[in-house]
Amino acid sequence: MDQRLAIDGGKPVREKPLPPFYPGASVYNEEESNATAEVIAAKSPFRFYGPNCLRKTKKFETLFSEKFGVKHVLAVTSGTAALMCALKAAGIGAGDKVIVPACTFIAAAGAVVCAGGVPVFADIDESLNIDPDDIERHIDRDTKALICVPILGNPCRMDQIMKIADRHHLTVIEDVAQSCGSSYKGRFSGTFGQINTFSLQMNKIITTGEGGAVATNDPRLYERAVRYHDQGMFREREGFLNVDENADIFVGQNYRMSEISGAVALVQLGKLNQIIAGMRKNKKIIKDGIRGVRGIRFRTINDEKGDAGNALILLLDSSEKSVAFCRAMGAENIPMNRLYAGRPVYMEPQIFHQRTADRSGFPFNQFDSPVVYTEDMCPNAVRILPRNSVLNIGPTWTEKDDEDVIAAVRKVAAKIL
Repeated sequence: MDQRLAIDGGKPVREKPLPPFYPGASVYNEEESNATAEVIAAKSPFRFYGPNCLRKTKKFETLFSEKFGVKHVLAVTSGTAALMCALKAAGIGAGDKVIVPACTFIAAAGAVVCAGGVPVFADIDESLNIDPDDIERHIDRDTKALICVPILGNPCRMDQIMKIADRHHLTVIEDVAQSCGSSYKGRFSGTFGQINTFSLQMNKIITTGEGGAVATNDPRLYERAVRYHDQGMFREREGFLNVDENADIFVGQNYRMSEISGAVALVQLGKLNQIIAGMRKNKKIIKDGIRGVRGIRFRTINDEKGDAGNALILLLDSSEKSVAFCRAMGAENIPMNRLYAGRPVYMEPQIFHQRTADRSGFPFNQFDSPVVYTEDMCPNAVRILPRNSVLNIGPTWTEKDDEDVIAAVRKVAAKIL
């Protein structure tokens, strides 16, 4: 093998890049096609009525409930919609603060803002998940909820998190967008919190392109989520437009999943075990193949058996080495990236500078003592995130794909690390 790095003119380890990382979409076949074709043939793409409504979305909710062992599941239009429904179901709004991890996609913090609350940020540990030991310093009389996010397949330490939340009477929302099928101590992620959310967006472990789900064991939270997602209605119980003023009705929005998305979601959920098994197998082979390479450390996995396997995250010695490593791996046709460009979520300008669509600056203008964000307010995130390098793992990779990844990591590490 030409030991010169491809980025320096050497021959790349692979002639063509690895297959794109879209776990759910990578296993699309005639099952998804046939499921959507049934809906089209029935001329009934709306979940609640039509000339021949097939109830695909309801069947997805039922199967999801059975799979994860939760009593109530609501299908919605996106992971962000799921967060909005969960937050409003929990009553989050003006005057409330919600704890959010420093490492997550902007949607988690953004949903809090759009719900009328203000996010405050807890630090992370080397799992890249929220650090339970940093939660309590952020709790004050205005704190009402906590969002925890298992990052790219790695479950959070939910036993510790729930003890803290219970002690302070906080509602816990697990945002399992990136980690559907992961588990902690034998229990699925997304079943610990009072109300929890999932995403079916294109990058996710199972996908409808866009879509999401809310899961809870609490019938009141479920009813409130249903009402918020459908203009205040609960059609399965009351039909169209309830006129009972004594019911728990309120103004909502429209986050209803279509039957076309529901049909795909139903098929994809049936493939979840297959997808998870493929990613776990490939991740183990690659991780074992590069273990001990100088300059590479793996992020902490909180439950190895429960890791969904969709990402191998390396922690290198510096931000500069992380940037160089990802570039060199890309030249070898093994795409890698730095999660969230190596920055805490609160450094996104619309969050950091508290920019909203409201002229008044709502919701950041609510408190006598303003919520202030500083670059260094989560020192672990500032220290850890710039050094991360992510290899997204596909469920359909072959032995040859795994071998190429191992060869490329060893080749690049020898020159750069």
